Amino acid sequence: MEITEKREGESNNSSKDLNNNDNINNDLTDPDGNNTSKEAEERRARDLKAGLHPLKHKFVFWYTRRTPGVRTQTAYEDNIKKIVDFSTVEGFWVCYCHLARPSTLPSPTDLHLFKEGIRPLWEDSANCNGGKWIIRFKKVVSGRFWEDLVLALVGDQLDYGDNVCGAVLSIRFNEDILSVWNRNASDHQAVMALRDSIKRHLKLPHSYVMEYKPHDASLRDNSSYRNTWLRG
Repeated sequence: MEITEKREGESNNSSKDLNNNDNINNDLTDPDGNNTSKEAEERRARDLKAGLHPLKHKFVFWYTRRTPGVRTQTAYEDNIKKIVDFSTVEGFWVCYCHLARPSTLPSPTDLHLFKEGIRPLWEDSANCNGGKWIIRFKKVVSGRFWEDLVLALVGDQLDYGDNVCGAVLSIRFNEDILSVWNRNASDHQAVMALRDSIKRHLKLPHSYVMEYKPHDASLRDNSSYRNTWLRG
C-alpha cells in the first residue's frame, strides 16, 4: 500500500517503514500484559478484514500543559490528557496529520507517545524500574527529529523494541527535549543498544550528546532532565 508522507519539513525515515510486514504483530503476545492474546488477535483480524495494516503495538498520544509550581504526582496526573489512540498504519497517519506541529505548541508543554496500557508517569508499573535517554535540540530542528523518532517507534524499528515504553517531546522556552523511555534501567546492554539505535534512526550528528537518567533518580530529585547519569 502506498502511504502518503505528510511532514513538517524533510525527514530521514520513509513512512513506508510503517507498512513493513515484519512490523505486523504476528506473535500476538503482549509483553505489557495489558491485552490478552485473544483481544489482540481479534483486533488484528478486524483490521485486516477492513483492509487496514495493523501495527505491532497499539499506541496512545498524550498531552501535558505544565503548570508552575512543585511537581506532585496528583497534580501531574491531572494535567495529562489523552488525545487519541491508533493501532494501524492508516490510523496513525489520520491522527498524526491532525496533531499540532511542535513549533506551534506553547512552553512548557509535553507531547507523549506511549504503548497502550502505559501511562507517561515515572510511577507507572511499566516505567518504575526504567529510565530514559534524553536529547536536547534547538527549536528550529526539533520537529523533524521528533517526527523521525515517532516513525521509528510506531514502526517498531528501535532495537530491544519490547523494552521501549514510549517517547516524549518536551517543549521548553530555550530548547526542546526528546526522550525515549525504557523498562529496565539496570539492563546495561539494552540501554546502550537503545542509545545506538536512536542515534542510527535519527541520523544524529556527532555534536549531539545523549544523556540517560533512571526514573527512580527523577523521583528522588523531582526532575526529569537535571542530574543525568550516563552520557553517550
